Amino acid sequence: MSEYKKSFIFILLLLCLQSFGLQSAFHFEDVLAASEYEAVLEKKADLQDDISDIQKELNRKEAEKKKLEGNLNVIKGAVQSTEKAIVQTEEQIQQTEKVISRKEKEINRLNSKYEIQKKILKNLIQEMYYNSEQPLVYVALDHEDFSEMMTSFDHLLSMKDQILSIVDEIKHDKEAIKSEKEELEEVKEEHKELLEEKDEQKQALMIDKYHLEGEVQETKEDIGKLKKKLSKLNSELTKMLGKKYDVNDIEEAAKLASKKTGVRRDFIMGMLVVESDLGRYTGGCDYKQSRMNDVRKVIFKDICSELGYDYNKMKVSCPPKSYNGTGGAMGVAQFMSDTWRGYQSQIAANTGNNPPDPWSLIDGVMAMAVKLKNDGATDSKIRIINPCNRSEKIYVKGEEYASLKYLGWSCYGLTNYAKNVQYWADNYERLLK
Repeated sequence: MSEYKKSFIFILLLLCLQSFGLQSAFHFEDVLAASEYEAVLEKKADLQDDISDIQKELNRKEAEKKKLEGNLNVIKGAVQSTEKAIVQTEEQIQQTEKVISRKEKEINRLNSKYEIQKKILKNLIQEMYYNSEQPLVYVALDHEDFSEMMTSFDHLLSMKDQILSIVDEIKHDKEAIKSEKEELEEVKEEHKELLEEKDEQKQALMIDKYHLEGEVQETKEDIGKLKKKLSKLNSELTKMLGKKYDVNDIEEAAKLASKKTGVRRDFIMGMLVVESDLGRYTGGCDYKQSRMNDVRKVIFKDICSELGYDYNKMKVSCPPKSYNGTGGAMGVAQFMSDTWRGYQSQIAANTGNNPPDPWSLIDGVMAMAVKLKNDGATDSKIRIINPCNRSEKIYVKGEEYASLKYLGWSCYGLTNYAKNVQYWADNYERLLK
């Protein structure tokens, strides 16, 4: 082989190797970007799975706490009922003791009366016996009037009968009262037994109450730990996906944007739900991972510089997985950098913020409303060429037309995206609050 041919082959081989090297380098860079994006998506999915698992566990613990608190309330109610029954039983015992005490006094009084009547009867009998022992002739001699003597004797007999009747009555009353006292003593013992039973029941309930209170406290502590862990994971997810906004703050921003532009507030809210889940997912990639084109990269860096942000750290939307396209949308309104630049002056005029900030809630929502207004969102109907059938002209609501232009003209935008926005515009308040 000639030297010329050798040189030619060497140069050709060198060019091939160089070309292969360049192609390989380009391919490797592309694969690296894709792998970084896939890693972001994988980390996002893992975080969302962890959040879902913790939320389920949190819900379970909340339900467990609610059940334990319900059981605790039942026991507390039972303790109160038992304590009330104990008080009532103690009062019944005290009342019974008072009645028994009165009965004892009555018995003592009857005993005294009985003893007095017995003495009277004894004296009366002695007197009758003494009179009956005297001869009738002496009795007659001692009494000038015999009839008076007989009357006196009859009187003694009558008194004897009365006293005997009183004694019998006293004896009967005493036995009756004694019987009542014995019955009351039995009732008192029953009340005491009931009191002991209630005391034991209360002690058992107090033990259950103590254990349940401990379980409730443990569950509350578990819930606190889970909430803390959930908050941490949400914080990590927020850092990954971009800034997260409060629903009430978003609603206030939508009200302001509606007032300034005339675009219906609920329509703005519907757009925000579909575009960024009300600010929950405002971006999970950096500008490199987003695969935005070079023009948008330059504008993006300029916007960040104007606002004093480090463009390497600012989050934007990731490229879609379901179709070919790029990411790079900024903030709650999800504007591409070139689109944002085109609306900056109108946004600043409405919010007073110059330069406006795409990651600011007020500026972002205003930007969305301004674009929707410019695209016919306040019109009632607009006649368009059907993107699903380009030979047909149809009428659509101004809001549907504006949302269709917001996404990008397509059949999907008309039949799916715009309809989804309208659904959320009509239902966001009921479903999200």
